[in-house]
Amino acid sequence: MFYFDPMYFVYALPGLVLALWAQWMVKSTFARYARVPTSSGVSGADVAQLFMQRTGLRLGVEGTPGMLTDYYNPRTKSMALSQSSVQNSVASVAVVAHEFGHAMQDAEGYGPMRLRGAIVPAVQLGAWVGPLLFMAGIFFSMTNLAWAGIIAFALTAVFAIVTLPVELNASSRALRLLDSYGVLAGSELVGARKVLNAAAFTYVAAVAQSLLTLLYYVSILAGRRRA
Repeated sequence: MFYFDPMYFVYALPGLVLALWAQWMVKSTFARYARVPTSSGVSGADVAQLFMQRTGLRLGVEGTPGMLTDYYNPRTKSMALSQSSVQNSVASVAVVAHEFGHAMQDAEGYGPMRLRGAIVPAVQLGAWVGPLLFMAGIFFSMTNLAWAGIIAFALTAVFAIVTLPVELNASSRALRLLDSYGVLAGSELVGARKVLNAAAFTYVAAVAQSLLTLLYYVSILAGRRRA
């Protein structure tokens, strides 16, 4: 059966290794700077309130369980902050500032963020239906159906690619805010940048995984055409 093809691991393994490395980088970098308190005494929870006061942007702020599970919800215009991101530390401040960066993107109608939001339903459908169509096309020797599956699954790669500039821009905004409002300075700002760069690498890994899986599907069809 094609889905047990050993060649799958040739394509999947690099992406998996990259993803595991990215996750290790995030956790280790966050853990390192979670032990470094801010000299200003500002905590992650304080940053959300401070930025709202300085920018005039009003958001809901709520808690969410877990570690590094923070997110911004554009539908409710609120930030959910995890237990690990409300402490007085360089890492916590960096993560909360990043989520506030997403809120600023939303308020300004930042193009890539709007595009990402618009394609979410199609991506969710394509990620589920795409592989099924592809497998059915291969099983029944229906090349057009298999290609339809590839095109549907390709939306996941498009989503990963579009997500990357959204995340990088949010981190850039976060660092500018932390610097301009005097929340962090000097080595603390360097530490915040390292935390955010490590987080950004997880999105690079996601792009690699999506593209490699897509290439694997294409290689199967190409191989069948040559056979």
